[in-house]
Amino acid sequence: MLKNRHWIFQFQQDSALAHRARSTQNWLTARGIDFIGHEDWHSSSPDLSPLDYKTWQHLEEKVCTKPHQNLESLRASLAKAAAETDMSVVRAAIDDWPRQLRACIQNRGGHFE
Repeated sequence: MLKNRHWIFQFQQDSALAHRARSTQNWLTARGIDFIGHEDWHSSSPDLSPLDYKTWQHLEEKVCTKPHQNLESLRASLAKAAAETDMSVVRAAIDDWPRQLRACIQNRGGHFE
């Protein structure tokens, strides 16, 4: 819950210009999509994005075990690792999100582990 509202986390609108754009906000609203607006989202907290705090870590462990000679090699390894990632990894990250949010609130948006 945020500000006594339940949210559907299809979209989190951080402070990126594309997310703050009136056209983006209007598009989401017109389609009845509930979202956290940029004014309510701590824009610089990777600790609040399951992709950032868990999923990328998993991919990095898979992909960075060997050096890559070029960007294309890295991209290919990332794509392969993502395709082979079990959905339980993604679900675990999402299930951990409420704990991450509570930690962020307790630390008033400051750093936390």
